[in-house]
Amino acid sequence: MRIFLAGATGVIGSRLLPLLVGAGHAVAGLTRSPEKAAAVRASGATAVVHDVYDGEGLTTAVVDFAPDLVMHQLTDLPDEVARLATAGAANSRIRTEGTANLLAAAAAAGAKRFLAQSIAWSPPAGRGDAIATHESAVLAAGGVVLRYGQFYGPGTYYESAPPAPPRIHVDTAAARTIDLLEAPSGVVVVVDPQ
Repeated sequence: MRIFLAGATGVIGSRLLPLLVGAGHAVAGLTRSPEKAAAVRASGATAVVHDVYDGEGLTTAVVDFAPDLVMHQLTDLPDEVARLATAGAANSRIRTEGTANLLAAAAAAGAKRFLAQSIAWSPPAGRGDAIATHESAVLAAGGVVLRYGQFYGPGTYYESAPPAPPRIHVDTAAARTIDLLEAPSGVVVVVDPQ
């Protein structure tokens, strides 16, 4: 399968990339950082350096790759958990404008499948509308919404101890995502058993 992975160098994207390539998929990994493109290429994928907010350029990049599936693993979150409370607007923009641009690019490319990251917990006040818009748009396009629990493990906000449920180890989340590449349209909750 040809897969366009948006967010290929993020916390879960960096784990998905080698799993997808290892499973024999042809993968294009989107990153907005030229410095991170080498990591995408090192995993055996095609690096695409582009900004998701440039809709026209993004569409060209996705159409040029001609994917069967577009996977949205983009977030805009700070590296430090202490700054998380002030990052809501940027992450909401990814969920709304970024999602709209990726869906339009996938449609223009004729991609038959679309998977998108979401959350399995109630969002902080003021962020629920963006998540609802994001999920509704993905479902209206016949896509799959992956509601992940809070990630824990290396490279996450919770490296040494897991957070309260709903949660999932980031490596387990990546492995379970691979199993969902052909899931039917709908919402799938990806969390540790309780």
